[in-house]
Amino acid sequence: MKALTLDITRQDWEQTTGMAFSEVENPELNETKYLEDASKVIIKPRYAGFCGSDKSIWFRHAFKDMIFNSMESENQSHRICGHELLGEIVEVGSIAENIYRYKVGDMVSAESHIFCGRCHQCKIGDAHVCSDHKIIGISTDGCFAEFIKLPARELWKTDIDLIRPEVAVIQEPLGNAVHACSRIDLRGKTLAIFGCGTIGLLSILVARAMGAAVIIGVDPNPENLKLAKALGLDLPIQVDRPKKQDDSYEPDLEIAQVIREKCYEEGVDVAMEMAGSNQALNTAIASTRAGGDIILFGLSTGDYTLSNFQEIIMNGKSLHSVVGRRVFQTWYILSNLLKSKGHTMQEKIFEVVLNKGEGTVIPFQSFEQSTFEKTIQIYPKVIFKF
Repeated sequence: MKALTLDITRQDWEQTTGMAFSEVENPELNETKYLEDASKVIIKPRYAGFCGSDKSIWFRHAFKDMIFNSMESENQSHRICGHELLGEIVEVGSIAENIYRYKVGDMVSAESHIFCGRCHQCKIGDAHVCSDHKIIGISTDGCFAEFIKLPARELWKTDIDLIRPEVAVIQEPLGNAVHACSRIDLRGKTLAIFGCGTIGLLSILVARAMGAAVIIGVDPNPENLKLAKALGLDLPIQVDRPKKQDDSYEPDLEIAQVIREKCYEEGVDVAMEMAGSNQALNTAIASTRAGGDIILFGLSTGDYTLSNFQEIIMNGKSLHSVVGRRVFQTWYILSNLLKSKGHTMQEKIFEVVLNKGEGTVIPFQSFEQSTFEKTIQIYPKVIFKF
């Protein structure tokens, strides 16, 4: 079958960018040979989303060790990328059918973190931080392919009569926004989002649906802020884009002051750091009122420096990290939000984030690396259609 891969026999990590089509073996279920296949299914993707982590792999910014170590353990030279999917089940293992109640023809999305089910975290309901997890498309083969084999316990049945498929395929990243916005009760509160990329944009919609009263967005990209306004942002604040050589971690106090002035001269109730920037984190902390909360979602390599640790302690500010989605609590919330008649979340995701599908929905078979690289730098979200 055809798959979009990182192939280390053709693509040196340090010298190349992108992904390439490879011919790989079709996944198959063989319960006689592999007992665990009884609990798995084969899925034919209909759509697949290109995620921020896929972009990090594309430009070789992250996940090298996870990818290379997992390929070495599997004795293979390529990794099929991609973890956001909407697909149709075409083959079902016996346990997947009789216990998990899946059948051929079911439309499903999937939790991208394959949890072990055995560790302490899994046993107490924290499977999203499983100590022995694998990530689809990074430490095990992903969905940028004509077929994918997955454990039935990872799947989320999806009704495409209620959730349009172009939106259903990005339930997984929407879940990141739901998890972040569920960390603190946002009802009636002021919120500042630092970083209006894909998850930041989705968080505007989710935060509003969860009752946030005022939402401020901070980003260096005017196009991102334009999209954010279209999604309901109250106050866009454009900041200077940091220079590559600028490793300053000190907060931007001018930005913090602007935010405080909009919030009783005290600061926002909640700030979300979604840029993966040390300076943005410290600015978020400085922009938050005493007793407020800071949600940490942005990822970056290396160490961070907190510019005024004493301020955090003495002013009772709380930092909360968010990773992935709670399995499957977050999925129930996001599904209900998408199906709700009380707002237009589906429509806004399709019309604004996905630009009504114009330039953002790419036929999988028509993938061409140089053209696609330009596309993922123009739009906040791109999806493949099979």
